Amino acid sequence: MSFAPVVPFNGYTGWAFLARTRAAQEAAFAGSAEMNRDESYFRERIGSVETAEELVADRRLLSVALGAFGLSGDIGNKYFIRKVFEDGTLRPDALANKLADKRYLELSRAFGFGDYAVPRTQLSDFADRILAEYKTNRFEEAVGAQSNELRLALTAERELAELAMRDLSGDAKWLTALGSAPLREVLQTAFGLPDSFAQIDLDRQVAVLKGRADRYLGGGDLAQFQDPGKVEDLVRLYLLRSQIQGFGAGYSPQSVALSVLKSAHHTGGLLSRLV
Repeated sequence: MSFAPVVPFNGYTGWAFLARTRAAQEAAFAGSAEMNRDESYFRERIGSVETAEELVADRRLLSVALGAFGLSGDIGNKYFIRKVFEDGTLRPDALANKLADKRYLELSRAFGFGDYAVPRTQLSDFADRILAEYKTNRFEEAVGAQSNELRLALTAERELAELAMRDLSGDAKWLTALGSAPLREVLQTAFGLPDSFAQIDLDRQVAVLKGRADRYLGGGDLAQFQDPGKVEDLVRLYLLRSQIQGFGAGYSPQSVALSVLKSAHHTGGLLSRLV
């Protein structure tokens, strides 16, 4: 049986517990029998895979490949995934470049079936890099089986820190964040934006995000998330607002805030801005 992460609480209380126990829980999860079997199989077989067709035909290899990019739900969409791989990323009309969710772009780029004469599966360190991402994303999925909000928080924490350090313009970073389904959901919820926000012009979306980030976090530049404290502020804001939304109708903002305060400490001035 695979190790299941322990998440006894939801919301920010659960996040605080996970933060305290995360290193030990991740190590136990990565060392589970199921993960060891997946790792051994991938290491033994991936070097012999030279085409997208071969990869998609092997469900166990494909499961690791998709899991490494948080796309495990696509395991049954073989034709679609093969097309993502074979089109590559270099042509503007490649399928991965047309999709709003840029995890597919990263998936296709990582394997290189459509970009290079010799795919990246032949590189000596390829298995190491994919398996490292696989372990991280599978742990997040396992947490998500108990709390989707905590899974999104983990993903946002990781992706924001990585994105903040990329050599991109300020607007390009925000656009990249919008292209990540988990990051978009965290940002929209944390900043109190409605579902209809996704329907407005992209330039306007970026402007709104900058304004909300400045209001809630003290700065509109996504590069601020190089500071782990800023990432924590956003995650806390997301989890508190998610918890407030979970109370539903019939509760006043003041009563909801009081309930949240009883279950989460050290919220600073963020909560006062939600009510």
